[in-house]
Amino acid sequence: MGSTLRERDPALAAVLDAECERRRTQLDLLAGENITSSGVRALLGSGFADKYAEGYPGRRHHTGCAQADAVEQLAIDRAKALFGAEHANVQPSSGTSSILATFAALLRPGDAVLAMSLAHGGHLTHGSEANFSGRWFDFSGYGVRAADGLIDFAQVRDLARAVRPKAILAGSISYPRAIDWAAFRTIADEVGAYLVADASQTMGLVAAGLVESPVPHADVVCGVTHKLLGGPRGGLLLCTAKLAERVDRAVFPFTHGGPAMNVVAAKALALRTASTEEFRSYARRSVANAQALAGALAEVGLRPLTGGTDTHLVTADARGLGLTGRDIEVACESAGLLVGRCAVPFDDAPPAAAAGVRLGTACVTSQGMGPAEMVQIGGLVGRVVRGGPEGASVGRAVGQEVRTLLERFPAYSEGRE
Repeated sequence: MGSTLRERDPALAAVLDAECERRRTQLDLLAGENITSSGVRALLGSGFADKYAEGYPGRRHHTGCAQADAVEQLAIDRAKALFGAEHANVQPSSGTSSILATFAALLRPGDAVLAMSLAHGGHLTHGSEANFSGRWFDFSGYGVRAADGLIDFAQVRDLARAVRPKAILAGSISYPRAIDWAAFRTIADEVGAYLVADASQTMGLVAAGLVESPVPHADVVCGVTHKLLGGPRGGLLLCTAKLAERVDRAVFPFTHGGPAMNVVAAKALALRTASTEEFRSYARRSVANAQALAGALAEVGLRPLTGGTDTHLVTADARGLGLTGRDIEVACESAGLLVGRCAVPFDDAPPAAAAGVRLGTACVTSQGMGPAEMVQIGGLVGRVVRGGPEGASVGRAVGQEVRTLLERFPAYSEGRE
């Protein structure tokens, strides 16, 4: 396939080669990324990539869908069993499309919604004016407590009583602690609101039983099958049986056309894998790695928000170093370290100058690294951000150490497939 691609499209082949080289020379600490198995990648490139299957199993708008029905039903049944849900929809193409479909099922334009403020860790779908959520619905944002960085449930309750939202959206893109879904359920019941859980960041931890599941508490759970779950990039919806028909109709035909059946097939494999003890061990190691990384970052002046993490996610405040998240992101990338950036609650700086750093341990744990390597990586980040006038030479030296580390723990290794 590689030689054929080089013959047919040399320019595209060169880009693919460059991406493979990037994976060999850059250490991926981006919280939303992971390394898929060879099985997932094979299914993404399988014959299901060519199949049009608008509709649902047994109710398609095209013929020749017997195998499409079978693979989607496998994914549905596995999702329901893994998460203990009454109903599952595996067709959404992303976490954002999962939330779009949920809002379409439960809300009408102009309805009031309560969600985490973007400045405190909320996602674009939690009310950004650049997103459909902020344009179509009336959002109010809750936040975290200044003292400890944890969700301010007193504020959530006060806002809920004041705005009487049609839905409360719980979840975050950069909150490293386990979420108390039961507390959100109590507040939602008090004001007669739907509770929607955005668990995209933690679906893998929920599957492994390491954090409280939102399924028993939320009317709808929006998630993804990539990130820590390790499957293909795609969305997932779980809901009560009462809402099943509304949710399914909101996905198809309202917000989606034909599902990508190759992705659905790969989701089925990832969901089966997530039910194994091997995956649960992987999830536990991801959390342990994140905790070790948070401690190492604290040692170099990057203060962990909330004082640590319960998940695979680490967020830190760089204001003590006089740096922005973007400064650190750019400097680290030049040294072969991929990190992200995020907002810091109660920071008055505009988003572009926010001092938050956001990292995740899904990839490095998939590569076989452990707490000792996290301490080493934290030290490498510290050397980069403290490089000063010698920044360029420090970056080159760190880059060589990164490549040496990746030789020991390559991104793709058949021994871990």
